[in-house]
Amino acid sequence: MTKLLGISGSLRKNSYNAALLRLAVELAPSDCAIEVASIRGVPLYDADIEATEGSPPAVRELKEQLVGAAGLFLVTPEYNFSLPGVLKNAIDWMSRPAADIPRVFGGRPVAVCGASGGRGGTRYAQMAWLPVFRALGLVPWFGAQLHITESAKVFDSTGRVADEKTREQVRSFVAGFARFVSEAESRT
Repeated sequence: MTKLLGISGSLRKNSYNAALLRLAVELAPSDCAIEVASIRGVPLYDADIEATEGSPPAVRELKEQLVGAAGLFLVTPEYNFSLPGVLKNAIDWMSRPAADIPRVFGGRPVAVCGASGGRGGTRYAQMAWLPVFRALGLVPWFGAQLHITESAKVFDSTGRVADEKTREQVRSFVAGFARFVSEAESRT
């Protein structure tokens, strides 16, 4: 069983990105499980807090969830043509102390996808993550792209997707990433 950790980069209760992550969990292949983690409760990074108190409990929990997963499945919003601050903040906290980076991130496969209300999807946000992935030693999967556009037309008021074409895109994306992670696991 391939275990992935899924994180939505939005705090909004009815977020399209949270809905996309739920859909990915639903459509994951039978040999793949996506554990959903939350960035809610992760405070703004503050080196003074880190120095006096260490990592907050929400950060320690996220780190251990990622350590227990074979791959990271990020679902990112796009704000002002770039990555969302709350998700970047959570990743920044998870990279502290720097000595933990190899244990938490090093060599771990990562996929990034997202949903947006606009026509551009989350293409810019997905590209903006690449230098972060490189710095942390993550191994990005480039086998497919998934950026849901005009999300208000795709997701209903309950966050469900009825459109079979969209569901198949998500199913295929998750299956492709799961294969990539499984192949990476077999090489180690």
